[in-house]
Amino acid sequence: MSFLARLSLHTRISLVLTALAASLLLVLAGIWLQGARTGIHEEVEAASRVSEQWLSALTAEMQTVPSAALAERVLGIVKPLGRIRANALEVFAADGQLLYRSPPPTYKAGRSAPGWFTGLLAPTFVPRALEVRGLHLVLNPDASRSLVDAWDDLSVMAGWALLLLAVLFVATRAALDRALRPLDQVMQALDRTGSGRFDTRLPVFSTPELGRISQAFNGMAERLIAAVNDNVRLETEREVDAHLQGRLEAERGVIARELHDELAQGITAVRALAGAIAQRTAEQPALNSHAQSIVAVTGEMQNGVRGILHRLRPPPSHGLAATLERTLAAWQLQHEEISLSQRLALGEVAVSDEVAQAAVRIVQEGLTNIVRHARASQVELLVTCTAGELRISLADNGHGCDGQPSPQAGSGLGLAGMAERVALLGGQLNINNRHGHGFCLVASLPDQSSIAILERQP
Repeated sequence: MSFLARLSLHTRISLVLTALAASLLLVLAGIWLQGARTGIHEEVEAASRVSEQWLSALTAEMQTVPSAALAERVLGIVKPLGRIRANALEVFAADGQLLYRSPPPTYKAGRSAPGWFTGLLAPTFVPRALEVRGLHLVLNPDASRSLVDAWDDLSVMAGWALLLLAVLFVATRAALDRALRPLDQVMQALDRTGSGRFDTRLPVFSTPELGRISQAFNGMAERLIAAVNDNVRLETEREVDAHLQGRLEAERGVIARELHDELAQGITAVRALAGAIAQRTAEQPALNSHAQSIVAVTGEMQNGVRGILHRLRPPPSHGLAATLERTLAAWQLQHEEISLSQRLALGEVAVSDEVAQAAVRIVQEGLTNIVRHARASQVELLVTCTAGELRISLADNGHGCDGQPSPQAGSGLGLAGMAERVALLGGQLNINNRHGHGFCLVASLPDQSSIAILERQP
């Protein structure tokens, strides 16, 4: 993690503002340096012109001085002067011998500006030379003292600028710390909410932006509590539904066992007796006819009880396809006059027991309604299982709802029970009445267990 990333938001904002102020000061410093360079050049240039004029006047006076005393006279005048303002004076004889050189400056003696600063600000000057009857007077402009003054001024300004930047940083950070102090409350509220304390609320801050944050957070918390309550209620309802479904399945199992052990065996015994009577009364037509009728009726009763047992016994989830195939085969044997086309594309993923039981009940109820009401000759069944959903489509070529009474009217509760079963599982049931083309039943049953299995597969 970088150094800046470890800094707090307040510190980073303060550093940015301080850096912007420092950039502005650097620009101002550059402008000042340009002005200082121009000022130094003008100052030294002006001093050089004045010195040159003074020397010109001196040379005019020296025209009447004898040649033997000329050098002594000139030196007697310039030596007491020392340096002429910002110029160093040198006097050379006619043969080039150096007769005099001005002493070093006494103003801020021994000091000099840094080399980089001198190279940045020092202007370029051309020496000025005058000739007095064989003597050569050379003025060398010297800006070193002006550069020292400029360096001192810059040092003082730099010190004040650094102090100003430090004060700006401290003041900005203090102001941001005070202005953004409510963010600590926001972070604490988020931490409490993340730990499960959904009753956490923020006060409405006076700052408009932070006030909108607090209002948005409080609204989010209200919606979160409502969603949690809804989830708890749904979980409770699912648990109750699962408990009731378990009780119903247990009761169905008890009823199925009782029917099988008591009623089915009794019917089997009656049919066996009736068959024995029919065999022994072959020469008594009247009695034989009644016995044959009893055999036929008990056979129908056995088929009916068998169908009831299949409807009461919940199919295992891993054997849904086999259960459906047995159910369809038994139905086809009883209703050979109706052509049944079936396709079971269930794949290898097992569905939950609730979904498997509901699928069998829907198919059984749909086929029963076709027999009772559709007057159909063809039935098409398609059962598919995709990721997390079992889909059942059952269609016939009957007359649909044409207003004619059904020859085998039932209790009228089959479709209602089917819709309730689908709704309990969170699915959808659509029944389309295609007038003159029969009914089409489509049921979609979500299955969370198969979703979990698919998600665990690599």
